[in-house]
Amino acid sequence: MSTTSIAKSDYLLLFRGNVWDKGLSPAQLQKVVSDWMAWFERLKAEGKCVGGHPLEDEGKVISGKQRAVADGPFAESKEAIGGYFYLTVADEKEAIEIAKQCPGLEYGSVVEVRPVADECSIKQRAQEYSTHELAGATA
Repeated sequence: MSTTSIAKSDYLLLFRGNVWDKGLSPAQLQKVVSDWMAWFERLKAEGKCVGGHPLEDEGKVISGKQRAVADGPFAESKEAIGGYFYLTVADEKEAIEIAKQCPGLEYGSVVEVRPVADECSIKQRAQEYSTHELAGATA
C-alpha cells in the first residue's frame, strides 16, 4: 500500500492592533469575541491551527550590549501584536484565506501572515561565511 503525504507549511497569524475594539457596543464586542473563539476552535478541529494565544499588553524589551531591560512594547498601538495563531496548512494561499476570515478585520484589526522558517536566516548566513572562509583557506 502506497502512502502519499502532502507537504504542510507552518505560518503564524499575528494579530496587530490592540485598540480596534474601542467604540464597540457591549453586544458587538460579545459577538466578535464569540465569533473569534468559534473560528479558532473550528481551525483547531480541522487540524489547521496547532494553537494560539493572546498576548498581554505589556512586557519587557531587552536590548544592547549591556542587556538593558525596558518596559515595552507599548500597549496602545496599531502595530502592537495582540496575539497569534500557529497554523499548519498546505501553503501561503491557504494561510491567507484563513487570515481573511478573522472576525476582527471588520473593526480595524490587522492580520499579518508570516511563514515559519525551518532555520534562522542569520545562522544560514553565518554558515555560508564559514564555508567561504574554509574554501579560501584551502585554495
